[in-house]
Amino acid sequence: MKILGINGSPRRGGNTDILLDKALKAAGDSGWETDKIILNLLNISAPQEDEYYTVNKDGLSPIEDDMHIIYKKVKDCDAIIIASPIFFGSLSAQAKIMIDRFQCAWVSKNILKKDVFKKKKSGAFICTSAARRKDFFQNAKAIVRNLFQVINTTYTGELFCPGLDKKGEVKKYPEFLESAYSLGQKITRKTD
Repeated sequence: MKILGINGSPRRGGNTDILLDKALKAAGDSGWETDKIILNLLNISAPQEDEYYTVNKDGLSPIEDDMHIIYKKVKDCDAIIIASPIFFGSLSAQAKIMIDRFQCAWVSKNILKKDVFKKKKSGAFICTSAARRKDFFQNAKAIVRNLFQVINTTYTGELFCPGLDKKGEVKKYPEFLESAYSLGQKITRKTD
């Protein structure tokens, strides 16, 4: 079984990265193969209007960039964790661009009746924020849930960590670290 972690934070070794690693460690400790993508290291173009109605022969985006690496890994995994900090009341730009690039999957599934992401999987969401506003988390969660619906992923859990501003500050909160590990265990149990 494979689990894919997607880090939407531009800050390596930051709070989002630490929590995602904790969740992936739990999956690894459960015998799962783990993989992690750091969006900020990839070359992903912003979606283009014509892409919303045009897909390639595989039912995916016609834009040739690193997004095709993500499409393949999402197709192949059994579970997925999206992790992002809150930026301006929602997901990071890196996470949002990636999610927007799945519009081709929506077109394929709902208009062309071609389900590109057939394999059912479990999904979870980890989100950090310097603020303590629940509405920011709910906004980001709604977007992730929309993505999961398009890629046949059951939303099985979440971890929202408010009040984290400084890099690595999450290490001072063992309850967040334990919750991330528990989330990694939960998602593997839901898929077995």
